Amino acid sequence: MTSTFTTSNAISGAEDVSARLLDSAAQLSYDPAQEVDWNEDLDPNLYGLNPQWSTLYGTKLWNEMTEEQRILLTRHEVCSIMSTGIWFEMILQQMVLRDQYCKDSSDSDFQFALTEIADECRHSIMFARACTKMGIRSYLPRRTSRELGRGFKALATAEAAYGGILVAEEVLDVMQRDWMRGENVLPLVRTTSKIHVVEESRHMTFARQQMRERIQGKSAARRKASALVVAIAARIIVSNMVNKGVYAAAGLDTERAVKEAKNNAHHHMMMRTSSEHLMAFLHDCGLVTKPAEAIYRRLHML
Repeated sequence: MTSTFTTSNAISGAEDVSARLLDSAAQLSYDPAQEVDWNEDLDPNLYGLNPQWSTLYGTKLWNEMTEEQRILLTRHEVCSIMSTGIWFEMILQQMVLRDQYCKDSSDSDFQFALTEIADECRHSIMFARACTKMGIRSYLPRRTSRELGRGFKALATAEAAYGGILVAEEVLDVMQRDWMRGENVLPLVRTTSKIHVVEESRHMTFARQQMRERIQGKSAARRKASALVVAIAARIIVSNMVNKGVYAAAGLDTERAVKEAKNNAHHHMMMRTSSEHLMAFLHDCGLVTKPAEAIYRRLHML
């Protein structure tokens, strides 16, 4: 009797969360085609993202760069991050759709999952248009990462799938909260960031609820396996956020720029800041094992 009651309450709780998220989506959602001023000229003096989030900010190379190079670099960096976002949103959509295949369409979980997929489609188009507006072609992940992503979207399930989703959403969320407030950031980036932050907050709540529900009562072996899968997904996502091609596009020595970015203590600190809430949640779920922790430390997420 106790077990049945607990399971029933868990399902009821999940349904309540999804129902609230559906209400929120009905009250506050955006159409990027209307909300973003796509015809506005780009101010040549404004950055693509807050300079503090640039991979080279605080390095010797950054101090040697001209202001024009800094602006150009941040625009290429934000487009690289947006391109990575599009790539992972396509993975996300396929995993969520596969997870909901042939489930009860009257459930709030099912309906919000489709709402999330619709949001992600709009976000991907929005990011693609933003990069086009800045005159920057998409940056693709490394080939190995693309193939690993292909496997992840086809095979990841339950808490591992939603954990990968949460990693991508949480890290970008903290960055974009700064970008949307940055007075020295292009209005185009500020507006697209605001739209993404508002709508992704619902997606993150959904992912957390799904993870809690799927991991509840699972064995230690299952938790260890899922922890490692989520950490590997984090490595694939984070390591592809800024393509090394952005440095050549800004007229920099790519080899030197990659080396300085890799050893940039300031950017490492920013990454740890952006990962604080994510790491706390994964700890609570029992999904930060020693092997997973080693990966997060190499990514400067811990």
